[in-house]
Amino acid sequence: MKTRLLAFAALTAALSMSAACGSQGGDSAAPVAVNETATDMTTETPSTSAEPSEGASATPSASVSASPVGPACASLPASGKGSPAELAKVPVGAALSDIPSLSTLARVVKKAGLAETLNSAQDITVFAPTNEAFGKIPKNQLDQLLTNRKSLRGLLAYHVVKGRKAPADLKGELTSLEGRKLTVSGAAPSLKVNDAAVTCGNLATSNATVYLVDKVLMPR
Repeated sequence: MKTRLLAFAALTAALSMSAACGSQGGDSAAPVAVNETATDMTTETPSTSAEPSEGASATPSASVSASPVGPACASLPASGKGSPAELAKVPVGAALSDIPSLSTLARVVKKAGLAETLNSAQDITVFAPTNEAFGKIPKNQLDQLLTNRKSLRGLLAYHVVKGRKAPADLKGELTSLEGRKLTVSGAAPSLKVNDAAVTCGNLATSNATVYLVDKVLMPR
């Protein structure tokens, strides 16, 4: 049981490995229910700064230079804060705060103390539930989740995979940093992750690729 608990350092441990080694493939985190009490992760002080934290890439890699895809991408600013060009200059933890439709997710990430962990990661893909996605969760359930930090971290880890995934890479099963599988179907611009539709994807930040989804992904 001790081994199982230690394995749940899913987000911090896996992201730290990603920061040190880049995208390597082959996740090793053991599947754990998101409401299971597990070993706590190192507490970070959440950052709202748009400046890349230490360890974060200063500029996006050439492999993620493709344009964003999806119907909701049209709502992004054409220039300035929150625009694709500006998002590409900041790490993903900061980028979440710059996209208005992800303000709830940004708050949840800070509540979990994972902003700096995401900022210092390297080469990851984040499936980011929109404000409307969180709005589909009954308020009492969301409030309960927000009071359980370990469950919150497990749920967030389920929304992250190693490697920057272009739309063409999103097919079949992907292993999340939480340890369980995500199932991707369809093709851009009509991609689905589990039962959630991608509304805007292939958004590059300095250290990650982001796909906005219309539902909070729940481990099966």
